[in-house]
Amino acid sequence: MIFAELPLAEAEGALLAHSIRVKGAAFRKGRRLGAADIAALSAVGQTTVAAVRLEPGDVTEDEAARQVAEAVCGEHLSVAAAFTGRANLVAEAPGLLVVDRERLDAANLVDESITIATLAPFDLLAKGDMAATVKIIPFAVPGETLDRCLALARLGKPILRLATMQPRRVALIQTLLPGIKDSVLDKTREVTNQRLAELQCPPVTERRCAHRSADLAREIAASSEAEVILIAGASAITDRRDVIPAALAASGGEIIHFGMPVDPGNLLLLGRLGERPVLGLPGCARSPKVNGFDWVLRRLIADLPVAGADIMRMGAGGLLKEIPTRPQPRDEPALVPRAPRVAALVLAAGRSSRMGGANKLLTEVEGRAMVSRAIDAALASRARPVLVVVGHEAARLKAAIGDRPVTVVENPAFATGMASSLKAGLQALPGEIDAVLVCLADMPRVGPEVLDRLISAFNPLEGRAICVPTWEGKRGNPVLWARRFIPEMIGLAGDVGARHLIGQYGELVAEVAMPDDGVLLDIDTPEALAHLRQRPA
Repeated sequence: MIFAELPLAEAEGALLAHSIRVKGAAFRKGRRLGAADIAALSAVGQTTVAAVRLEPGDVTEDEAARQVAEAVCGEHLSVAAAFTGRANLVAEAPGLLVVDRERLDAANLVDESITIATLAPFDLLAKGDMAATVKIIPFAVPGETLDRCLALARLGKPILRLATMQPRRVALIQTLLPGIKDSVLDKTREVTNQRLAELQCPPVTERRCAHRSADLAREIAASSEAEVILIAGASAITDRRDVIPAALAASGGEIIHFGMPVDPGNLLLLGRLGERPVLGLPGCARSPKVNGFDWVLRRLIADLPVAGADIMRMGAGGLLKEIPTRPQPRDEPALVPRAPRVAALVLAAGRSSRMGGANKLLTEVEGRAMVSRAIDAALASRARPVLVVVGHEAARLKAAIGDRPVTVVENPAFATGMASSLKAGLQALPGEIDAVLVCLADMPRVGPEVLDRLISAFNPLEGRAICVPTWEGKRGNPVLWARRFIPEMIGLAGDVGARHLIGQYGELVAEVAMPDDGVLLDIDTPEALAHLRQRPA
């Protein structure tokens, strides 16, 4: 890869190394300079640019990021489309992140140009949370360097995977001493059920007995239907010969490990009754705050083995207790990186006024109604939920949509123009989304990969709040908008979309190059439809 300050006349085809803002236009870092760009920069007096030219054997940043991400990606993770040299790995289900730390380090040590960052091993992820990110530092890497990293990543099992939750039947046994209130025991059961719900498990079956080894042993033996047994003692365990471990031994079980280097959570007992794990809970387990008990319970529910040595290795990061210089940090919600929540809004309310009387959205393209193709592309993408705005011939469009899992929004004012349909759809969006993809139903060559690439580009913190697809420098549709623009879009009127906002907020626009011209191809006339049918798929 050649990095240099190039004379403008020699820069066509090179990648821009730094963003350039000039009056009326912005040229972002990484843009491949075309003839029109050279002319525009020359017109404002630019004579040179910092740019990059690839050499034979170089692999572009996005392609390298994709290959590395796919090589390290294991079960229940998926790779989002790469953008600006970054490819994220996303959880496809709730679970714990399992990391082969030694091989991850080895992959990061191959070369400074290839980096892989993950959440902490055994972090609990919800569906849609970001588990890891691959970032290629320069604009390209030598093929030989990439091959070395890929060879290491592909050697054996994937470096990263998600251990999904395996719903278990859990028994909770609580012991009693004089003075302990029923409300304390009820609260313990409630908190335990909250934990289990997060782990996809049903509520506990509960038993209560006196805090005596003989009584507790009988209750342990009676919990034969449970797959996991939790014991909350009226008094904390202080020794392997205390009431709870003695009762476990008397019931035919065994003690695997007592104590852990996690605070709160030190006084945890790990045991086994046959093949069933038994946990003697530390007192902090009565609180909903994360403690060492959670670290062990999560692994057990995810079917990850936990031995004494595993617990003894939990010391790094195991200080969870609040300290004066870090006041009450665990009162705040956990900030787990997640993929952006992006809705898809398919506009399908128009009158097809230029189609000679036919409703273009109901015409067939390769065996499917045009509107169905747009909806299916949205459903096959990462966008959720998918909303479809109908107006003209709404009943026929609904029949074509069928039982697809979308929300249909009717726009009775469709005849006033596109702005009314945009407004109707935006007002129907759920409140928790981060952005919306505004899709046109008459663009049958826009597939799910286009939508996913726009979603991957979206990052308001890095100035990419509006993502626009391009083909050979020309801007097309659909456009992804950050939630912040929705009030302005709702205020539009007439037969216009929101495209003027792209010019108004040029500094927040990311142009996302696409592999074909499908983002420019909308079907408005019989001639355009005939031409589309003659093109190869």
